[in-house]
Amino acid sequence: MDFPVCSVQTDALGRELTTHGTPDFPVGVYRDDLAATPSPWHWHEELELVVVRRGAALCAAGAEKYTVQAGDGVFVNAGVLHGDWPAAPGDCLLNSVVFHPRLVGGSMDSVFWQQYLQPLMADTARSTALLRRTVDWQCAVLDALEEVLDQLARRQTGYEFRVREALSRCVFLLYTHAPAGAALPRSALRSADRSKTMLQFIHEHFDQPVSVPQIAASASISVTECLRCFRDVMGTTPNQYLRQYRAQRAAELLSSTSLRVGEIAAQCGFADANYFARCFRQVYGMSPADYRKKGQT
Repeated sequence: MDFPVCSVQTDALGRELTTHGTPDFPVGVYRDDLAATPSPWHWHEELELVVVRRGAALCAAGAEKYTVQAGDGVFVNAGVLHGDWPAAPGDCLLNSVVFHPRLVGGSMDSVFWQQYLQPLMADTARSTALLRRTVDWQCAVLDALEEVLDQLARRQTGYEFRVREALSRCVFLLYTHAPAGAALPRSALRSADRSKTMLQFIHEHFDQPVSVPQIAASASISVTECLRCFRDVMGTTPNQYLRQYRAQRAAELLSSTSLRVGEIAAQCGFADANYFARCFRQVYGMSPADYRKKGQT
């Protein structure tokens, strides 16, 4: 199945800017190599289903973090902050389907929206779910996801009906079964909201000198609370996230412009070109120059 790569670009709030599908058929399907391009922290109003094809992926969403093996997958609810990375060195390939709830629910006054989709999307206990082949209902979701991928790959007459029907099955299974745990506590929801605010500050000021106290102040919290939010929600530190985001923006410029590496480093907040090269290699496993050459082949 030869699907496009989903290049995640976000606004200042961390909301993904990609349009998934078309207004009359709002579903996008992708094939990503996380070893080459990790999926950074972002959120969107669509629902997302992921299946890992090769290797193992570290999938984080809301307050949950999963190591997902090949053949298994993850569901991510609308509006949930999430990201994906390789869980170990080596290949890490996955397919994802991102679809707007109206594809399944139709209008907001329909029974499908009111009785199933709205409760699913509003329930913080169902912000995400691990999908394993060894669990019957989760295996059924993965089977329906495979049908979606097959239909979107072949695109034969009537495939839109089959895609919508398979996604409807996924939604009903998730509504019925996922998850077994309780709703997220208020503290976790508050941490997620604060994290989005701090991500907005980083995204708006990444090209400038940024300190942890400034990041904390953007959400009106202490440095200690800032560090806790980043650790609990994203499993990283503010400075590590800042370096990763700067490297991500640098990668976009390396791919889309002819600017010199030193100019890109300066535009992305790296005062020293050598430090930029080290940080970039930590994120992408190669030098900025090699990354540019790879994109041109």
